[in-house]
Amino acid sequence: MSKTKKRPSGHPARSAAPRSGARTAPGRAPAARPAGRRSAAGAWIAGARIRTLTLGVAPVAIGTGAGMVASDFDISKTLVALCLLVAIFLQIGVNYANDYSDGVRGTDDVRVGPPRLTGSGLVPAKRVLVVALVFFGLAAASGLAIVIITGHWWLLAVGAAAIAAGWFYTGGKHPYGYYGLGEIFVFAFFGIVATAGTTFILAGDVNFEGWVGGVAAGAIACAVLMANNIRDIDQDRLVKKRTLAVLIGRTASRILYVFWLLVAYVVLAFFALIYPKAWLVFFTLLLTVPATIIMFTARTPKEYVTVLKLTSFFGLLYGVGLGLSFAY
Repeated sequence: MSKTKKRPSGHPARSAAPRSGARTAPGRAPAARPAGRRSAAGAWIAGARIRTLTLGVAPVAIGTGAGMVASDFDISKTLVALCLLVAIFLQIGVNYANDYSDGVRGTDDVRVGPPRLTGSGLVPAKRVLVVALVFFGLAAASGLAIVIITGHWWLLAVGAAAIAAGWFYTGGKHPYGYYGLGEIFVFAFFGIVATAGTTFILAGDVNFEGWVGGVAAGAIACAVLMANNIRDIDQDRLVKKRTLAVLIGRTASRILYVFWLLVAYVVLAFFALIYPKAWLVFFTLLLTVPATIIMFTARTPKEYVTVLKLTSFFGLLYGVGLGLSFAY
């Protein structure tokens, strides 16, 4: 007679899932738990990285103010809205593209920040890719509308370059973001190009305010990127993602973060001599001074996330404040 006891009715067999503390294969992330609709929606919102959208708003705000100066305050509100849409859609597209590329490459397997859509396994990689391409498409469509209205067809090449730069930041066989070149991209496209481009679209020319304001916007974008990369410096080393922070080390990266902030404030001080209301933007020191203190004393990822939030909010207030000081 068999000694095996029958399992009582109503008591299903136990799952074969590993117990808590079970080891996983080296270099592989634990399997993600199924999530409900609410958590999936929250993950999509987190994947868009809303706080980084200030990188798109700030240069457009500065460029709009510069455009008003260059055009004697006669600008098209429709073009302003389209410039803002291009910047925001492009930023979201870049964020989802980074999520996809880092996820399929395995870079996010050792991530310490909020879980990513692809790396966590919450959303299929192809779906994340499709959403990234949709937002790139929306940015392109908004840019095409600008070209049709203004007649400046050469701007299509600028837009194509911006989308390509956004994709190859972490995408492709040799993403330049893995070789310490990310700051060049954000300074160029989320600084000079976005600010001066907005000014040109609105006024048909780029004045001094548009060019120098773009330097400030680019410096702030670099500070935000540096804050993000310092947080991930140890994990990026493990997966051979050679960001600038990884290449120069934590101490030098912290100093460079402050340098970018100083560049923005030097530009602000210069403009304040011409536009007195720009002095009010120095109230943003209430954000950047605590951010700098935390940056130099931080020991945990959560503290670096606080720096990232403060810096992003600073970028928004700085861009809108400087743009308004130009306009009024």
